[in-house]
Amino acid sequence: MATQTGWKPSTILLIIIFAIVSIIVLFPLYAILLASLKPSTEIMRQGLNVRFDSHLFSLNNFVSVFEHRFYIRWYANSLLIAALFTVSSIVLSSVVGYALAIYEFKGRNIIFILVLVTLMLPTEIIILPLFKLMISFKMINTYWAVILPFVVAPLPIFFFRQYVTGLPKDFIDAGRIDGCTELGIFARIFVPLMLPAFGAMAILQAIGSWNNFLWPLIVLRANEKFTIPIGISTLLTPYGNNFDVLIAGSLVAILPLLILYIFFQRYFISGLTVGGVKG
Repeated sequence: MATQTGWKPSTILLIIIFAIVSIIVLFPLYAILLASLKPSTEIMRQGLNVRFDSHLFSLNNFVSVFEHRFYIRWYANSLLIAALFTVSSIVLSSVVGYALAIYEFKGRNIIFILVLVTLMLPTEIIILPLFKLMISFKMINTYWAVILPFVVAPLPIFFFRQYVTGLPKDFIDAGRIDGCTELGIFARIFVPLMLPAFGAMAILQAIGSWNNFLWPLIVLRANEKFTIPIGISTLLTPYGNNFDVLIAGSLVAILPLLILYIFFQRYFISGLTVGGVKG
């Protein structure tokens, strides 16, 4: 039975549940926002709390962040690495996923099984071989050492393969009849159809690259090459903790991911929905 507003009780219940979940999710962000506006001494004395003490609020912590010797450089490094990694990953992985979905060739199923097996392997298992490989390539302490080992990852390959499997194959024959090359069929016909998949993977890969901590920590050596997660972690030492810079810097570091999601959320939802039910 619907209410006077036309909403069913089940719809109202879902709205209430999602509102509660949203509050729970946003609560830590709210606490960090308040802490970023308080003096470092207040944070050390009372820790993170949600007390709204407006008389303590100031932007001094954010000023300290941007006056930090390396913070802007760490930010730029993360932006550069995330951009290069995301673009390279979705381009190369989409080509591999497309080939596994469209073409019949010997060993295709074996390759797909290997992709699934790799997907189930923890990254920590292959860190030592990858580190030795980077040493042999003389890439230690370079951005390429962070990007190249994971640029063609099993998750995007699997996702693109499943997505393309659900697309109409008649376009391929039509493109061949019109004289399109195989690369032209992919670039001109299938890429526009795969835009939701590209949007979803762009968000996931960018978030993964931006938050990546362990591998960059292993291959990067110089302070000026650090990414945001590594650089912020260096603020916590046995000799002193810069909680003011740490909290304000962490809050500023979230902004690119929020902007990315705002612009790509339509493709993200559409890509995950379609890719999850087709194939």
